Amino acid sequence: MKYITADQMRSMFLEFFKSKGHKILPSASLVPHGDDSLLLTGAGMVPFKPYFLGQAEPENRRVTTCQRCLRTPDLENVGKTDRHATFFEMLGNFSFGDYFKVEAIPWAWEFITEHMELPKDKLWVSIYLDDDEAFEIWHREVGVPAERIVRLGKEDNFWEIGVGYPCGPCSEIYFDRGETFGCGSPDCKPGCDCERFMEFWNLVFIQYIKREAEQYEPLVAKSIDTGLGMERIVALMQGVKSIFEIDSVKTIMDHVAKLANTEYGQNAKADVSLRVITDHARGITFLISDGVLPSNEGRGYVLRRLLRRAARHGRLLGIEGQFLNSVVDVVIGRMQVGYPELKDKQEYIHRVVDLEERRFYETLDQGINILQEIIANHPARGPRVIPGTDVFRLYDTYGFPVELTREIAEEHGFAIDEAGFEEEMNQQRERARRAHAQKDYGNQRVELYRQLQRQVESLFVGYEQTECSTHVAALVHNGRLVERLGAGEEGLVVLTKTPFYAASGGQVADTGTITGKVGQFSVKDVRQPVDGIIAHQGVMVGGELVAGDQVVASVYSKERWDTARHHSATHLLHRALREVLGDHVHQSGSDVDSNRVRFDFTHFEAVTDEQLHLVEAKVNEAVMANHPVQTEILSMDEAKAKGAIALFGEKYGSAVRVVSMGESMELCGGTHVSATGDIGLFRIVSESSIAAGVRRIEAVAGKRALEYTDRREKALLKVSGLLETTPDLAVEQLERLLEQHRKLQQELNQYQRKAVSDLGAELVSKAEVINGVNVVIAEVNLAEAEQMRSLGDQLRDRLNPAVILLAARSGGRVQFVAMAGKEIAGGIVHVGNVVKSAAAVCGGGGGGRPDMAQAGGREPEKLPEALKLARELLAQQLEEKQAKTPN
Repeated sequence: MKYITADQMRSMFLEFFKSKGHKILPSASLVPHGDDSLLLTGAGMVPFKPYFLGQAEPENRRVTTCQRCLRTPDLENVGKTDRHATFFEMLGNFSFGDYFKVEAIPWAWEFITEHMELPKDKLWVSIYLDDDEAFEIWHREVGVPAERIVRLGKEDNFWEIGVGYPCGPCSEIYFDRGETFGCGSPDCKPGCDCERFMEFWNLVFIQYIKREAEQYEPLVAKSIDTGLGMERIVALMQGVKSIFEIDSVKTIMDHVAKLANTEYGQNAKADVSLRVITDHARGITFLISDGVLPSNEGRGYVLRRLLRRAARHGRLLGIEGQFLNSVVDVVIGRMQVGYPELKDKQEYIHRVVDLEERRFYETLDQGINILQEIIANHPARGPRVIPGTDVFRLYDTYGFPVELTREIAEEHGFAIDEAGFEEEMNQQRERARRAHAQKDYGNQRVELYRQLQRQVESLFVGYEQTECSTHVAALVHNGRLVERLGAGEEGLVVLTKTPFYAASGGQVADTGTITGKVGQFSVKDVRQPVDGIIAHQGVMVGGELVAGDQVVASVYSKERWDTARHHSATHLLHRALREVLGDHVHQSGSDVDSNRVRFDFTHFEAVTDEQLHLVEAKVNEAVMANHPVQTEILSMDEAKAKGAIALFGEKYGSAVRVVSMGESMELCGGTHVSATGDIGLFRIVSESSIAAGVRRIEAVAGKRALEYTDRREKALLKVSGLLETTPDLAVEQLERLLEQHRKLQQELNQYQRKAVSDLGAELVSKAEVINGVNVVIAEVNLAEAEQMRSLGDQLRDRLNPAVILLAARSGGRVQFVAMAGKEIAGGIVHVGNVVKSAAAVCGGGGGGRPDMAQAGGREPEKLPEALKLARELLAQQLEEKQAKTPN
């Protein structure tokens, strides 16, 4: 076999299928935009699901791609073996109702035997049990011996996702690695669990639609979906046993090994960490490039886990300080041939990685402190097991690896509650599963939309008008097509043409009315569930609508134009932010309606007041310039050449709508004003952080901006009146009052410190000695818990060895603070238990560590009784210790 690099393999595959009439498409994002059923792109066919499901029409019926993919079900196994990975590339060729098995099978054979030059006698194939058609093609036309064609069952060789969806049998191609990789069985063949037969290409024949009761209805237009695992086939061509040893991956792992001053293959434990960092660095780089940012949920949580797991394994290898960006640089250098956009985003990726890695190391130290506190507070006589809830809290809240929790626990003679932790993890997985469960269009709804697609097309005319005469193309009630909708009934109305904008790109849907001769439908929401179908959701407010009726569709124009003002302002805001903060700023989300705009963007620190003021000023300058708002339809390449900004990772067709206003130029399908002057006044209301590296601005435009300004002006006038000055002098007057307040506070603090010191001297003189330990139990007249802690610290340090318990009444409640010197805490006394019992007498609760505790109660009148009990308990603890101490 000839040696083929990863870059060569990618190019060879795509060019081969280009020669077979396929359109080469770039890899889609790891974020499957517009598909709520998936967290991440985990297969080459994901970007084409709408075509396979009949929800959209492809521009090209033959397509080939090299798709970046990421899967995490086996995350905990990554590193432990040399074959598990989260990130991988999938080569694929696809047919959407064009060619089928008779072309797909011979082409696959031609590529692997003639272009890759794999020896034919080493190749095996599997087919579905009753797929005789595939058998005949493989055996009669291609020439694979019958004994090397294996029939496997549904679990191995049939692809389906549910009732109402396309599905079909598979055929997989295997390479025989030889008996040394096998199990020794004379019947060893594909389907065996041993390592001898390596599957590397799966051909899926989409030829049925699944009905109820395991019934399969043949499709008229059959399709092809294939997936060739690139790392696997390259490992085969390069004669290495692991995906971590192929050229595109080994370069990265060699760099990590150099950082750790080790070599791969020298130490099994170190090899695990080398594989983890290598794999995760690839996933991290592409996730961030595709716009994912670290967070505690969804895709962001996947990224955070990968990044922190890699950082943790860096520590295990002894790598000092932050190192992941140096690995990211190698990933980019190695992968930029296939993904040139990585180089353009390198600085941005660096900033995200730097911030998250730094935060993790801070979190790591915090987690160690919390774990040590959990161990210190563990009951002395209980089982030495860290509860699963605590292990999960460290893992989930603080990003503390469970492996590290286990390791530190073992150092202190503790185990961890593995079962309890797994139960918490299972609950979290279930929450995540529900949050990202497949979007339920309803099987009938899927069929309904397909049926409508074949019968009607709903044309959007809302860019030009907000009212039009049109016809009712279809009516839907309770998920079924109906002939009429009567008064009070909720449903969906599909029109032959409509001025209503369907919710998309962060802009809310239009609302309004659809009025016929004898009825009116109130439109509450508008969606485009599949290409060519615009569904108006709402309720009949009177009369009836009948399919075929001529109607007038009217958008509430006031709300439409207020929304348009905010949408156009969003474009100007995006441009201004990039000018003021830098080109790393990208829109990561937006929500635009008639009342305000919420704009999320990538940035790594709080925006200063001066920067916000400058951004707001730049937007208003663009508004006053009254730039015309222009739209044009261009090819994606033309739009990029003109400098149009696309949303991070968003999926676009070959033709895109470009919206320009002044210096702003973006790809956008929303509704806008005619000129920037129509926006009116623009005001920024707030700026905040919503996730690591993501900021949010809320702003208002037009009438809403005037209302906002009016409210602030009224508030300023009210404050000026309270300060007995004019608005122009309000700040100066307030600063004078604050300075006076600061000086008075200093005097008060000095007085309070002296009072606490005097009280401390008094309590020292009244200290009681019990078995050689100074004990102070007293009610004090202090209003603040901080004052009580300060006094307790003074008394403990002056009377050491000492036990201090102070109580104070305030606002109908009672507070307790207790302290003990470290030399007697835990072994002799536990003030946490004492203060808990005392607080219970006062109808409260609390507690803490053996050396420090706080509590509170709702019944201050019982304080004398509580203090009496506290003294008895402390005396008992001290006397028990004395009794145990040998003479």
